[in-house]
Parts: sequence; structure tokens; C-alpha cells
Amino acid sequence: MRIVVVGAGLGGVAAAVGLHRTGHEVTLFERAAELREAGTGIVVMPNGLRALDTMGLAADVRGRDMQAGLWGLRDRLGRPLLVTDTAQVQQVVGTPAMIDRADLHRALRAPLPPGLVRTGSPVERLESGDTEVTVISDGEPVARADAVIVADGIGSTLRAQLFPDHPGLRRTGRMDLRGMLPRPPGMAPDLLVSQLVDRRSGAMFGLFPVGEDRLYWFTDSLLDGTPPDADEARAQMLSLMADWHPLVPELIEATPPADIHVDPITRLAEPLPSFASGRIGLLGDAAHAMPPDLGQGASQAFEDAAALTRHLTGGEPADVPQRLLSYDAERRPSTSRMMRAASRQSRLTSQTGVSAWLRDTLLRAVPSRLATRQLATLWQA
Repeated sequence: MRIVVVGAGLGGVAAAVGLHRTGHEVTLFERAAELREAGTGIVVMPNGLRALDTMGLAADVRGRDMQAGLWGLRDRLGRPLLVTDTAQVQQVVGTPAMIDRADLHRALRAPLPPGLVRTGSPVERLESGDTEVTVISDGEPVARADAVIVADGIGSTLRAQLFPDHPGLRRTGRMDLRGMLPRPPGMAPDLLVSQLVDRRSGAMFGLFPVGEDRLYWFTDSLLDGTPPDADEARAQMLSLMADWHPLVPELIEATPPADIHVDPITRLAEPLPSFASGRIGLLGDAAHAMPPDLGQGASQAFEDAAALTRHLTGGEPADVPQRLLSYDAERRPSTSRMMRAASRQSRLTSQTGVSAWLRDTLLRAVPSRLATRQLATLWQA
């Protein structure tokens, strides 16, 4: 079949490769002038790795395992609140991978023949017919396809066209700041693979190793108004977290503003009514944008890509609408549950005042064994 994929982010590239490998005539449209992925580090959860395995795309990701040990939530001074044993979790459900986003994108797109990619080609709209979809770019039809996969990200314009009555995106009122830097020599490992929360401000700081010599950190804090630029955001975080564990301001200050990414945290206001509209299917953040608190964004997109590849394999053009409905029936319920879980986790970690004090007290009382089982459930997804 002729299949167009719109958007060459991580999920779109994975879907394009998976569909190409199963014999479809695939064209990948990307609005940017080149194929690339900006950002810092990214966690690929065990469910995401299993999805990549089904498409033959996990080889370059496996082997970049997240460091095993004691993971959990800590207070702003680094004192444990909730401790889990990731080694036990990994024995049950597998090991997450921690990788540079740019490296992951390069690995995923490597099997895709360059002739299938059209960069600098923003897709403005899709015109659906009974037997095909016409792709419009710069006001002109540029392709006709038996199926179109919309993977144009959290700000998807095509999603809004397909579901004009959906309320779209909603800001959570919080800001995400992310950076990556070389691991300082002699750094104590006690805070690796940890998230620190502050019941005074509701802010959070997370830290993960990327390979042997780099660190990925992120913050989650209150956002009032327009997101600041990297210089101002960095200064704000240094002021806000000056009395946290000494490693926190040290790492933020050691990261140049050019290596810091700032984003308002945004999610879909409510789940979409469907991931399928005739011959058009949606994938990744275009389908189920959620807060980043569970680290499942990319892994859910990979599960989408694997499911689309599976459902469209062996199909004929006439089968596309029904096969996309089967994809929707498989993926929408589970991603809706994940969206709700991510929103609950966001509310949990951003509490302040008495409710945050109560949260910390309750978390300290949770047995490590129970917390480990709960983490295994989240990683299993």
C-alpha cells in the first residue's frame, strides 16, 4: 500500500521504518529542513524497547541500560521519601534504556532509504476520499496515499483539522527545564536515578546518567505567564533551588544556557474520541500528549508505531479504514489510562503546603517492597 507518514520525530520515524520493512510504499514528510532530533536525554521504558524489538529497531538502544540501584523520590535535601529497588524491577519487566535523543533518532532513521524522505515539506491539510487521501503542502497536492499516519507532534495542526470540536491542548501551569552535561569527576552516586521534590514550592529536580560520562537533569516548576528564555529560566532555577542538595545548583550552574531546553508543560485537555478517521491514523503526541512525569511519552509512541505496523501488514487498500479502527481499539484505551496516570503523578509531585507534608509522610511509610512492585507496574505499562 501507499502510506504517508507526517512528522519525522521519534515515533514517526519508527513507524515509517516499520511500515517500509513490511513492504509498504512509504513516504515520510517533515517540515524541518533536515532530519534531526533536538533535546537532551530520554528514557525508553521496557515496553517501548519491546515495541522497537518487534520492528527490528532496538539493537542500537539495548545495551544503554539505566543504572540499577535504589531509585525513588527524595526531598529537596536528598533524603529518601520513597525507595525502590530497580534491580528487582528489571528482573521482572526488563531494563529501561537511557540515551541521548539525537543518538536515538539517528539509530531509528538509519534503516530508512533517503529517497523516502521529503524534508522542508510542511503538510497543511489532508483531503480524504473514499479510496485515497490527498496530501497538501504549500497549497498543492504532493502525494496520494491509501493511508496517512499523523505523527506531527504535540502541536499537531492535522489533529485540530480532524477533530475540530476537541478542546486541544491545555497548559498545566508548569515549566520543564532540561539539560545535559559531562559527569563531574568524583561525583557521589547517591542521587543518580532520583527525583527530588520540595513541598514549599512544588518544584522537582530529576537526575539520570547517560552512559558512563554524562548526566541528564530536568526541573519541573511553577510557570506564571510566558516561558522565559534559557538564560532567565536557568537563573530562576538557581535562585529557587539554592538551598537544595548542593549537587542540584552545581549541575544547573555548570550547564551552559545553550545546552538548556525550556518548555511549558502541555497535555491534551481530554483524550481524543478516536485515533482513526477513515484512512488517517494518529500516533504519539499528536494522539495522546501527556505530562512527562512517568517518562512514557516516547515509549507509548513506539507502541503506537509497532501496533500500526502490525495492523497494516498484509492489508489491501480497501482494508485500511477497518484496520485503523482495530489499531484505535488496541491503543486508545491504554494510552488514555497512561494520560490519567501521568496527570496524577504530576499532581502528586507538585503539591505544596499541608498536602505536600502529608504526601511526604505517607511516602516515607510505604514499604520498599510495595513501592518496587508499583514501579514494576508502571514500567510494564
